[in-house]
Amino acid sequence: FKHGRPPPKDLREQCLSRLDHLFFAGEGLQIQEFRPVIKDICKLPSYLSGVLFKKIDATCSGTVTRDAFIDYWFNDNKITMDTATQIFEILRKPGYSYLTQEDFKPVLKELLASHPGLEFLQGTPEFQDRYAETVIYRIFYSINRSGNGHLTLRELKRGNLVAAMQQLDEEEDINKILRYFSYEHFYVIYCKFWELDTDHDFLIDKENLIRYGNHSLTYRIVDRVFSQVPRKFTSMTEGKMGYEDFVYFILSEEDKSSEPSLEYWFKCIDLDGNGILTTNEMQFFYEEQLHRMECMAQEPVLFEDILCQMIDMIGPENETYFTLRDLKKCKLSGNIFNILFNLNKFMAFETRDPFLIRQVITVLQ
Repeated sequence: FKHGRPPPKDLREQCLSRLDHLFFAGEGLQIQEFRPVIKDICKLPSYLSGVLFKKIDATCSGTVTRDAFIDYWFNDNKITMDTATQIFEILRKPGYSYLTQEDFKPVLKELLASHPGLEFLQGTPEFQDRYAETVIYRIFYSINRSGNGHLTLRELKRGNLVAAMQQLDEEEDINKILRYFSYEHFYVIYCKFWELDTDHDFLIDKENLIRYGNHSLTYRIVDRVFSQVPRKFTSMTEGKMGYEDFVYFILSEEDKSSEPSLEYWFKCIDLDGNGILTTNEMQFFYEEQLHRMECMAQEPVLFEDILCQMIDMIGPENETYFTLRDLKKCKLSGNIFNILFNLNKFMAFETRDPFLIRQVITVLQ
C-alpha cells in the first residue's frame, strides 16, 4: 500500500456519513465553518482547523468542498495515521521532513483568537505576540532534543505536546495547562526578562543577567552562559542575549531536574568539553560560591565536604568524575548545579529540614 493501509470499511462509512451531515449544502465550507470537521471527523485539536483548511484549499478559493476533503483525508490515508503523525503532516511544509518554529505560528494565532482563557488579551497585540513566541520557544526547548530548530516526527511522538494540545479543547482555564500554554508561566518569564532589560532594547547583557534571582548566580556561570557553550544565541548582537535565549536560560535555571536543563548546565561546567565533570572543574565554579559565603559572613562549607555530599547524592559509576548519564539517573542531581553556582538555592539546600529530605528521597525511590 503506497500510502499506508486503507481504513476499515466501517470506519470509512461512519466518517462519510458524518461528512454528509457537515457538508449538507454541497457548496463547501468556509474557514469559519470548518472547525467541526477537524473535531468530529479528524478527532484533532480544533486549533489546527485553519492550518488544515489552507492545506486543502491550495488554490485559496476560500472554500473546502466535500470531495477535496475526502481526497486529502481519505485517499491520502491520513485517517489511519496516529494522532502525532496526523498533526505533523498538517503542520509540515511541502518538501520538508521536519517542523520549524514558523509552522506553529498559525496554530498560536488561532488559539489566541478563540480560546476563552486568552480572550482578555484581544486588545493587546504586543502581549499576544510575546505569548505566542514564548509557547513556541517552550515547545522547542522541551521536545526538540537535537536543539537544531528542526522538530522531527520522532521528537514529536516522544514528547507530550500532542496531549497538551488536546487539553486545549477540554480546559477553559489556560493556566491549568501547565505544559507550554499556561499564560501565568508566560507572564512570569516575560516580566523577569523585562525587569532585567533595563533599557528595554529587548536584549540582555552580562551585567543585566547577574542581577537575576536577586544576584543568586556567580559571575563564572554567567560568563559561561554568555560564551554560548550551552546554546548558541539567536540575538545576532555580540555580547547580548535576546528573548529566545533568555527563555532557554530561565527554563533551565528554574527546573534543573529536566533533561534539557541538565544538558544545558552540564555543558557550562564541562570546561574542556570532554563529556565529564572533573573535581577541578567543579571546584573552579565552587570557589566563587565559597568567596561569596565568606563575604556574607556565612559559615563556609569546604569543597572537600561538599564533594563527598555530591558523590553520595549522585552515586556515579566512577567516583572521580560525573558523566551526564550519572546525572540523568539521579532525581536530585539538579542540586549539584545549585551548589556550584546558585548561592540562594544552595543556602536553602544547606539549611533544609533533614526529616523532609528523607521523606522526599523515600517518595522518589
